[in-house]
Amino acid sequence: MDDVLRLDAVGQAQAVRDGQVSARELAEAAIAAVEAHDGELNAVVHRRFERALAEIDGLPADAPFRGVPILLKDLGWRQAGEPYAAGSRVRDDLDAADDGAQDGHGVVRLCRAGFVLLGRTNTPEFGSTVTTEPLAYGPTRNPYDPAYSAGGSSGGSAAAVAAGMVALATASDGGGSIRVPASLCGLVGLKPTRGRLSMGPSMGEGWSGFSCPGFVSRTVRDTAAALDAVSGYEPGDPYDAPALPGPLTAELHADPGRLRIGFLTAHPRPDVPADPDLAEAVTRAAALLESLGHDVTPGGPPALAEPEFARHFGAIVANNLAAHVVSLGAARGRPVELHELEPRNAAMVTAARANSAADHILATQWVDGFRRRMASWWAAGNDLLLMPSSGAAPFRLGWIPPADLSTAFGRTAQVVAYTSPINATGQPAVSLPLHRDAAGMPVGVQLVAAAGREDLLIRVAAQIEQVRPFEHAAMR
Repeated sequence: MDDVLRLDAVGQAQAVRDGQVSARELAEAAIAAVEAHDGELNAVVHRRFERALAEIDGLPADAPFRGVPILLKDLGWRQAGEPYAAGSRVRDDLDAADDGAQDGHGVVRLCRAGFVLLGRTNTPEFGSTVTTEPLAYGPTRNPYDPAYSAGGSSGGSAAAVAAGMVALATASDGGGSIRVPASLCGLVGLKPTRGRLSMGPSMGEGWSGFSCPGFVSRTVRDTAAALDAVSGYEPGDPYDAPALPGPLTAELHADPGRLRIGFLTAHPRPDVPADPDLAEAVTRAAALLESLGHDVTPGGPPALAEPEFARHFGAIVANNLAAHVVSLGAARGRPVELHELEPRNAAMVTAARANSAADHILATQWVDGFRRRMASWWAAGNDLLLMPSSGAAPFRLGWIPPADLSTAFGRTAQVVAYTSPINATGQPAVSLPLHRDAAGMPVGVQLVAAAGREDLLIRVAAQIEQVRPFEHAAMR
């Protein structure tokens, strides 16, 4: 059974179809893996094992992923009748298993695809930082070294997949929350184009359009197949991503052609020196891409280094967090007090309360211009941008301190400097596990395509994976 658990999700689905293993046996093996390894890692905060096993017989017989176990990030990805905390102690005041929530469109599509939903994974409070160390549930540890962070905000999902509990887990990305954990845990993590996946019916958008759902996985084909299963516009969604030429799985063996690829190793913030491990990861990836026949040259969009970006991005996120806190208070019948929040979020809410509605609109208008300035680089004939997935080397738990807010905010801004601009533009980007530092910790590199071009990312990522298969040494 261990051999089947080591397969990716596509491989597990094939094993079920071939009769090599039953859907129940596969789910029971994944449950055993969670019970064996999660005590140390603390990736899974809610387990629904009995319900999951009871639902197997009702899965569609012809579903592409029938019987494949999956874990849901406990932020977004709502499932009716199940606890939901978003990493916060505030939810303790709500009957989260009966708060009127509906299944999210993404969850409905996962069930139609035949996935077995085993539970929910750890996340920092409201997903507002890049390490998963919430006071409500405690830290998630990196399977490569338990002293290290698994990243955030999809750190629980990334740790579970990297450890081999499941082959695939849901995630979301508002400033790097898919790509940073994928980088730190040695996984594939693709942030889709804005609007590719619906966030309904309970939400229209997250963080004024910055956030989007996705997955962390061990293979490119899993990412492609999972996105095919859940992507698509739903009536009433505020965005609709440009149409793809066909299923992403059809791109896995397509020739990407000779592409123009720019690459960056200098940190976007001039006060942050280039990290040798991050620079080496990008330089090696650039050489690999060049060996595959692509035109690879230094350079990228000048807008990426605009110093005003972090201030406007941070203000918009803080304003959205403040609105979310108000809605939580309305749901439980009394306002959420600042002392109930983690210090980081209390500070963000306090800052947001000093902003006016006009301030928020002006910040979004600045981002509108930033998005056009960024897009001009791709419009000029460039196909992909290569850069680090994280603005900091793999870091230990506690490196982003919960009480020293100046240090915490500064280090968070350093980490997301390569990722958050791509959330603002709404473009797709994928983190690939192509490097390890001297301690053996994973270091990912990121490829960014023009809006709507997930197909190109899948083509190139599959091309890379074919000649440089990804290693997953943390699987247990």
